[in-house]
Amino acid sequence: MRKVFIIFLIFIVGLQSCNNKAHKHPGKKIFKYNESSDIVNLDPAFSKDLAHIWICNQLFNGLVRLDDSLHVIPDIAKKWSISPDGKVYTFFLRTDVYFQKDSAFKNKYRKVNAHDFVFSLLRIADPATASPGNWVLNPVAGSGVKKNIKALNDSVLQITLKHSFAPFLGILAMKYCSVVPKEVVKKYGANFRNHPIGTGPFYLKNWVENVELVLRKNPDYFKKDIKGKSLPYLDAVAVSFLKDKTTVFLEFVKGNLDLLSGIAPSYRNEIITRTGKLRKEYRKNIRLLKTPYLNTEYLGILVDTNLISVKNSPLKYLAIRKAINYGFNRKKMIRFLRNGIGVPGNKGIVPPGLRYPGYPHNYGYSYNPEKAKALLANAGFNNNHPIPPITLSTTSDYLDMCKYVQGQLNELGMDVHINVLPAASMLEMKANAKLNFFRASWIADYPSAENYLSLFYSKNFSPNGPNYTHYSNLLFDKWYKQSQIEQNYAKRNNIYGKMDSLVMTDAPVAILYYDEVLRFIHKNVVGMTLNPVNMLNLETVNLKDNNLKK
Repeated sequence: MRKVFIIFLIFIVGLQSCNNKAHKHPGKKIFKYNESSDIVNLDPAFSKDLAHIWICNQLFNGLVRLDDSLHVIPDIAKKWSISPDGKVYTFFLRTDVYFQKDSAFKNKYRKVNAHDFVFSLLRIADPATASPGNWVLNPVAGSGVKKNIKALNDSVLQITLKHSFAPFLGILAMKYCSVVPKEVVKKYGANFRNHPIGTGPFYLKNWVENVELVLRKNPDYFKKDIKGKSLPYLDAVAVSFLKDKTTVFLEFVKGNLDLLSGIAPSYRNEIITRTGKLRKEYRKNIRLLKTPYLNTEYLGILVDTNLISVKNSPLKYLAIRKAINYGFNRKKMIRFLRNGIGVPGNKGIVPPGLRYPGYPHNYGYSYNPEKAKALLANAGFNNNHPIPPITLSTTSDYLDMCKYVQGQLNELGMDVHINVLPAASMLEMKANAKLNFFRASWIADYPSAENYLSLFYSKNFSPNGPNYTHYSNLLFDKWYKQSQIEQNYAKRNNIYGKMDSLVMTDAPVAILYYDEVLRFIHKNVVGMTLNPVNMLNLETVNLKDNNLKK
């Protein structure tokens, strides 16, 4: 089958090489990538998923941003100070940043000031905006949010928190917190979604929804490279919206796309080996970039014994939950179902990229079927007293992985059945505590272990919070609140580690794996970097050989 696929690719690429001599934009550096998800809004206040975040990152800037090592670094704020009690943040802004031209400014540029950030942040918090990112300002002091985000003058912004909250700077790096111009937002209202005016390296040139989106270089972007050359290097960015993954792969191989992000089962075995390496037939023209991703894939277990469904479930027994954790081989699963992409989930919910110094490491689960059997036997389960049936819910995208877990758990004497649900139904039922056992994942909103541990804080029970397992532990809650005000870096990480270890001891989850960011690029693409939040940064990307572009 793979040979047929290769012959088809060679034929397609051969045809393409004959057509590559015709250039629509000779001499222009146009970076092309595909977005399989729909993009419906270019307003950063609604940048809730990766598709929208990637585009908004090219159009807008915030006070701060993350570098590729997840350190918070300056963006429009050139520096900042934090009060000794960790509550007052004072940002000192650059004075050379301008909004892109717009008729609201009489087709001129308009300088960004601290009042613009006050407007932009309060806009997120305003219920009338209905931003999915309104939670980012929860740490800001009480009901007086308007009083606690203020411009001291045109270039100094001050934000006051309810209490010390170490992850706050990382939260401000999210695209929700981008600066937008009040005049343009007021002029276009809801149509700001398709008339975005920001400060970023590119501006919107054309957008035909679900067909193509084109960004042009912002000639007055405020950033320069280390040699003093103005950024960005690219003249334009073109985004297509093909839905079929195999078609996207073929377009990439033909050279019609510069970037292939992630990997789909339909072409996974074609391009990478079982050990996650790029196959040698592609190495001449393509590079594989890979880095840890702040995404933990797991099996969630509802543990709230106040619910009738849990009272009647065998999963209420800790021995069974622990047996599940010991009962499947994650390393083998990664190799054969994911071609070596990912790290086996033998630790806690917090992925490797956030286990900083001070974080304990002596906890978690590895494959140990004998220990799993012993746990079940000691709990009184045997041939005469079998474990009642257990249903594992998933979507079709993860069916192969759930079948793998099912097979291994059934070998231990469990009776696991699989329920395949549409994604929307899965989300609704998970949020409303209607699934006892389910596959889930958590991608970090901001780079802090606290973001993952919030999944188990008792006040975050779904549907109003992300605690889908309804886990509750008084000691965990005590540590969680303590971690939010602890300003010492090592001490805070030690608390995070104790919380993660406690969760794994109580086993409301079974970690599958920690994901990896995977990008394939053509070798004429230079300056492409990777980061654990999978942000696409194009301001420093360049194309070496423009003749490869159509």
